[in-house]
Amino acid sequence: MNDKFDAVVLGAGISGLVSASVLAGQGCQRVLVVDEYDHLGGNHIDRTLGEFTFDVGSFIFQDDSPLLAHFPDLMSLYVPINPTFGRLNPQGVVTKYPISIPEDLIKAGPIEISRILLSVAYARVFQRKQTDARSFARFWIGDRLLRRAGLENYMERFYGVAPEKIDINFARKRMMWIAEHAQVATHVRRFIKKPAPPTNTQLARPREGFGHLYDIARKRLEGMGVTFQLGAKIHGLVRDGQGFQLSMDDRHIAANRVISTIPIPRAQELCGLPREDRLDTVTLISLFYSYDGQRGFPHSVLFNFSHEGGWKRLTMHSDFYGQSNGREYFGVEVVASHEGQLPEEADRDFRRHTSANRLFLGDLRLEGSHVLKTAYPIYTQHASARADRAITELRAFGVESFGRQGGFDYQPTARVSTLQAEASLKTA
Repeated sequence: MNDKFDAVVLGAGISGLVSASVLAGQGCQRVLVVDEYDHLGGNHIDRTLGEFTFDVGSFIFQDDSPLLAHFPDLMSLYVPINPTFGRLNPQGVVTKYPISIPEDLIKAGPIEISRILLSVAYARVFQRKQTDARSFARFWIGDRLLRRAGLENYMERFYGVAPEKIDINFARKRMMWIAEHAQVATHVRRFIKKPAPPTNTQLARPREGFGHLYDIARKRLEGMGVTFQLGAKIHGLVRDGQGFQLSMDDRHIAANRVISTIPIPRAQELCGLPREDRLDTVTLISLFYSYDGQRGFPHSVLFNFSHEGGWKRLTMHSDFYGQSNGREYFGVEVVASHEGQLPEEADRDFRRHTSANRLFLGDLRLEGSHVLKTAYPIYTQHASARADRAITELRAFGVESFGRQGGFDYQPTARVSTLQAEASLKTA
């Protein structure tokens, strides 16, 4: 089968769906969205196990997100939530996220406070050079507080590599909250004047899962002339005098324009370009639990800043959707620390660590798990420069590549993904 399209979008995640909406709005009458996944939403994945529906990861949306300008019908499906965020610190205390002056500083006692302040002063004078994520954080809060607060541990859990291997540009881009919390003036302002309440409403996906949500987006896009091919095996993309030819198992697609939101090495492979295999990504293990008992903390999202335990964050889904059969349920994220790490290992480690910290001491059941490769980019030293070169090569081939995967750009929210897709297509 041979088909001709004004544009083909590779990838049906947020960036891909927004791209299709923008292209249709710009006058493209025939747009095709292709994905090797068999579902919409990219890495917005859920797992239904019995009466429970879990997220692969943790996703919170906002009611003022520009995503809703493209798909306004989604709003009625989201579940309004009021999430609270805590962290387990190295002292075994569940406290404020991301940092707590009472727990991390005042309760340390006068001798340790003096050591922390001397450590900060030493960093500001003698360790001013910032070359990586660790030296960036050390400059602002000093070695002593970096370890006492557990931030160093969390950085390694989040990235999957030691923080001294993380690119300084990424640290400055995504970790400026450390600098903000390190400034005395910030805390004085908060003491004198309470922060204004948030102006937006936090949202979770429908209890039924992401499929229920993104089916609405699909119907809206189909009404705009967009078609979909999911679960497709793509063999190659070539450029000819008329545009592009995309080959799949059962059809060949001709297109005037190609937008890529899939991982950069995969796009290079499809185009016959040398793969940039040094763009590392996180392999994320998600563990799905149900629980009966006192969990040991009040927060709906809990981060692990302690010195032990491999898990980085857990999300209490039952805080958003209610208990099921009298049981709470939640998902736990673990970055695979080595190739081939099994969910069973991560489960044993989680149980040991939470038990040692007196969390989840009741009936804790592992309901299932999921392993997701290419969850998000790892910004090792010079990775951004390598990604930029690869994107430039794809652009020279004629492919516009952007998004979390296509731009090797860590995008923490659907808001960021939407704005970036809009900006990329507007300036193309």
